[in-house]
Amino acid sequence: MTALEGNAITLSEFETAAAVLRGVVVRTPLEASEYLSDLLGQPVYLKFENLQRTGSFKIRGAAYRLSRLTAGERSSGVVAASAGNHAQGVALAAQKLGIPATIFMPLGVPVPKLLATRGYGAEVVLEGETVETPLRLAAEFAERTGAVFIHPFDHRDVIVGQGTLGLEIYDDLPEVETVIVGIGGGGLIAGVAAAMRARAERDGRTVRIIGVQAENSAAYPSSLAAGEPLQVATTPTIADGIAVARPGDLPFAIISDLVDEVVTVSDNDIARGLLVLLERSKQVVEPAGAVGVAAILAGKITVSGPTAVILSGGNIDPLLLQRIVAHGLAVSGRYMTLQIPLPDRPGQLARVSELLAIAGANVIEVLHTRYGQGLQISEVILQLSVETRGKEHRAHVISVLEDAGFTPRVVED
Repeated sequence: MTALEGNAITLSEFETAAAVLRGVVVRTPLEASEYLSDLLGQPVYLKFENLQRTGSFKIRGAAYRLSRLTAGERSSGVVAASAGNHAQGVALAAQKLGIPATIFMPLGVPVPKLLATRGYGAEVVLEGETVETPLRLAAEFAERTGAVFIHPFDHRDVIVGQGTLGLEIYDDLPEVETVIVGIGGGGLIAGVAAAMRARAERDGRTVRIIGVQAENSAAYPSSLAAGEPLQVATTPTIADGIAVARPGDLPFAIISDLVDEVVTVSDNDIARGLLVLLERSKQVVEPAGAVGVAAILAGKITVSGPTAVILSGGNIDPLLLQRIVAHGLAVSGRYMTLQIPLPDRPGQLARVSELLAIAGANVIEVLHTRYGQGLQISEVILQLSVETRGKEHRAHVISVLEDAGFTPRVVED
């Protein structure tokens, strides 16, 4: 018996869940991306789950899980732990069903996610630096109070609810050959893979499923190699929504059988993906929701035939978005900050400005200081933020300054 056979979820279960969720979740659009299609030479479609209620796919699994609670379980209330999206899904689903909800969230949770969760009527407890601490505290709360713990990914009903997203993709794009999905604990990709493969099998065909993780928090590659879920050390990543140190047991079993490949992307890749989605698709997507596009841009994925990429969420702190856009522009060679030592005499600032104009760089910000940074009395530092047209133009701007005798240094963000 394979892992899948021991945990098999039937197509009828996904179809039942879709019927239950009708009217609760939004059927989000699936639209072609001309930019990504031209890049890959294959039709690429984006599934805009960032436009879902609560701003992410999580409402699907949370709402279906809560819909299957008994009257006694509902009266005991529910408890969950999340960095934000699962929290909002559980809070809204509980509000709709009149179930008391307590949500444990890490201290650094983005403010919009925190406010939204409270806005749906849940009691929120902030504790811990990562989601691992809230998970532990939520489990302890459930043991102490009798509340039902709603796991973000490691439960059959949650996986079935998330899988309804896969049915929508298949209905809207029955010729789909590849689906790209971000992975945290694995609930979304497990549900999507099981649902889409079941639909494809009924039609006598198959669908290739590719998972993407943030390289700073990638538990699946090593776990799949070992044949069992492993706890891995994680480091900070902008993709906080998929920063999970250990795969879920049930998702891992399903993914082991049904997912063809798992790749990783860097935070720089993710920033570039967010920028492309903003500029080319006019979509605001959170870092965890952009990893599929990031993997395409980074050349991590080879596809054949029509391809669907799931944009799993759009809940991003505006301040983080501001920083990521600036970083994405820098990574793409379209923005840089330079520090240029200058002799403290008239005309130097004007000369640098003239050279930047000749090079075609647009100055965004200027700081001119005589103090600090180990400067001699006769020296100043000129710091400029400039807009460039790409990596080649960026190199040209630096070269023009160097040829004129200046020594610009690029300040990394």
